[in-house]
Amino acid sequence: MKTRIMWIERKEGLAGPARIGRVTFSKTLKSIHYAGKTFQSLTGRASKANYYDVDSGEEYWISGCRKDGRDALYNTSVEVDEDVREEYWSKIRELPEKIQVTTFRALGKCR
Repeated sequence: MKTRIMWIERKEGLAGPARIGRVTFSKTLKSIHYAGKTFQSLTGRASKANYYDVDSGEEYWISGCRKDGRDALYNTSVEVDEDVREEYWSKIRELPEKIQVTTFRALGKCR
């Protein structure tokens, strides 16, 4: 199965808590799995979210991680999963000096 390190933000209005973690895609690529949850696309039905949790209905923004770290629309707190921390900081962000950082405040595009 295909996996990828991604930005996973639970939307509580305009912003919500976020994580950087490794997701798994279904064989058909129509759903995403992360931390025991299954997400399906909202296919344009929401303005600030692009996926929903099939069990709870909660909305999420899930996307690939940006090199510049500007993944959030609005400022929010972020936790980096332990199993992806080194790869995230060294390969995606190209900031190996931050490999020990597990939480940070992401600056949003719309501060």
